[in-house]
Amino acid sequence: MATSPRADTIAQGGDGPAPSGECIILGVTGGIAAYKAVGVCRRLVSAGFHVVPVMTATATRFLGEATLSALASEPVRKSLFEGAGPIVHTTLGRRADLVLVVPATARFIACYANGIADGLLLSTVLATRAPVVVCPAMHTEMWEHPALRHNLELLVERGVLVVPPEEGPLAGGDQGAGRLASPENILDGVTRALRRRELDLSGLRVLVSAGGTREPIDPVRVITNRSSGKQGHALAVAAAERGAEVVLVTAASLPGPTGASVVRVETAAQMEQAVLERAAGCDVVVMAAAVADFRPKVTASSKISKSEGTPELVLEPTPDILAELSRRRGNGQVLVGFAAETGDVAVRAKAKLQAKAVDLMVANDVSAPGAGFDCDTNAVTITGADGSVVEVPLASKREVADAVLDSVVALLRRDNPLPRSTK
Repeated sequence: MATSPRADTIAQGGDGPAPSGECIILGVTGGIAAYKAVGVCRRLVSAGFHVVPVMTATATRFLGEATLSALASEPVRKSLFEGAGPIVHTTLGRRADLVLVVPATARFIACYANGIADGLLLSTVLATRAPVVVCPAMHTEMWEHPALRHNLELLVERGVLVVPPEEGPLAGGDQGAGRLASPENILDGVTRALRRRELDLSGLRVLVSAGGTREPIDPVRVITNRSSGKQGHALAVAAAERGAEVVLVTAASLPGPTGASVVRVETAAQMEQAVLERAAGCDVVVMAAAVADFRPKVTASSKISKSEGTPELVLEPTPDILAELSRRRGNGQVLVGFAAETGDVAVRAKAKLQAKAVDLMVANDVSAPGAGFDCDTNAVTITGADGSVVEVPLASKREVADAVLDSVVALLRRDNPLPRSTK
């Protein structure tokens, strides 16, 4: 994937041409790691960015605003009721090419995840359409708390890039996970977020399927699988942020990306109908859903009672949606399949790639730690019909989504110009 000049500049630590006028809102919240925002600010300014610092009231207890005002491109902003206009947060949100929060406290993360516009910084991140990078820092007990993890998952699903903390010395002489990420890792996060912003799928229609289907046995019981739909939803979010017009057909209950057309389904038959009805008008189809391979041949109209004895369950195969998509697709459409395996991933991926006649097959070993169902991370092998193989080591599902879309973009760019939908 092509990189932006500002991304390359910051990756080089400030060397090279300045990214003319790129504006970064640097948010600082009230944690002991607030002082480290000074070093991040200096590196951003050295790289040629226009840095506008926004501090929360509690942040000023840990860092003097005069310090950031002197080093940044503009004086520190603290209040919704200061500045030239009455709507400071929307003005800042629209100016921003990126919003970076260093450090992000548990309170900030909770408010942001739940849409609480408490103060200038929170109002700004809720009012912006620019990429947002959040860098948590807190004690280990807070970092590992389920509520904090849930809030971070919500933000990641919405496209926020989280730079996780590291292990090391903490305030009060403690040691453990929760230490603010290094400046290098934070700047790497900024680089990745800016690269995401490049609208390399602009003008394209992308259909993504997600989640595990549920095949009814009776009105109460179903046959299903362990898929959470997180990877498919991450793909839909990533495609939308890269400029695509996205249709998400999902069997999961997760929220869909802002601006996407979301179609909710439950069974394989419903998934088949929804996908086939919409695929013909799409440039890219990504079948990330875990569609059931079998379903009951007969579905009971009422709940099967245990007192009636053990029922005999007769199964029949479900339609092969991916194979049908391959049979129907027109010229220029890129078709991506997914394969959840428990061994011999590379061999099985290649076999399925050929059997389904798709452009890319994304396979993972669901028995591997951190790469199975319902995880927030994944590790995949992307095998191409052209013989290419891309190994994506364990990473967030959003990062995996971008890696898959990078491979899609590479295929689209092979034939210039890119195919475009007729709307």
